[in-house]
Amino acid sequence: MPKCPLRRSPLLAGLALLPWLAPPAAQAGLPEVVATARLAVVAVGVFDPLASPRFGFRGSGFVVGNGQFVATNAHVLPDDPDALKGLALQPAGNRRGGQDMPLDVRPLRLLAVDRLHDVALLRFDGPPLPALPLAEVPAREGQSVAFIGFPIGGLLGFAPVTHRAIVSSIAPIVLPPPNAARLDAAAIARLRQPAFDIYQLDGTAYPGNSGGPLLDADTGVVLGLLNMVLVKNSRESLLSAPSGISYAIPVVHLRALLDRQ
Repeated sequence: MPKCPLRRSPLLAGLALLPWLAPPAAQAGLPEVVATARLAVVAVGVFDPLASPRFGFRGSGFVVGNGQFVATNAHVLPDDPDALKGLALQPAGNRRGGQDMPLDVRPLRLLAVDRLHDVALLRFDGPPLPALPLAEVPAREGQSVAFIGFPIGGLLGFAPVTHRAIVSSIAPIVLPPPNAARLDAAAIARLRQPAFDIYQLDGTAYPGNSGGPLLDADTGVVLGLLNMVLVKNSRESLLSAPSGISYAIPVVHLRALLDRQ
């Protein structure tokens, strides 16, 4: 059967000229979002000039505010208080791993930490880095998102890696302490606090993604911080058999830390 081509009526042609019926302006695509956002993603670790490697990677982070604040997860911070003195960031961009990697580290100091919601805010001195804007409204179920960070740590080099996902669910949760050593009176008190909403994603995150930004895939605003990944069997199975389910902390808890500065 021959196909009948669609013809545009004169009426529709006239309506298309009306400004209030014009299609909305196109939003930035994911490639543009990634090209901008990756400049603000940093590796967070501990720098020791006598160690090998000198930069001990601990997690991902991203620059916010005036370009001198770094957001990451509280569990990315070292347990040893003395190690906090060596906190540092490394800007993204190096594609080589190993001890021969040139370092451009900047010392970090801890400004505020919210262990209940697993968020930490740090600061560095010197020239600012590009900063990411924070979302004004929460994410919605079904929303297209992307997250950027350094999966598997420095083994793949410190070039940001992007994964795409959707917000598959928004559900209440109470975060346990990351290890038994932190199960002190304060941690137990936090477990008694009311649950808060967390974003469940249908994307695969890996060790090293913790603290990286969760972005709206169309606009690039930060919706949250990558926090953890569902483990099906054991931690060793994360690489061989990832669950494909990850979680992110809503950005409202980071905003609360920034507002106190």
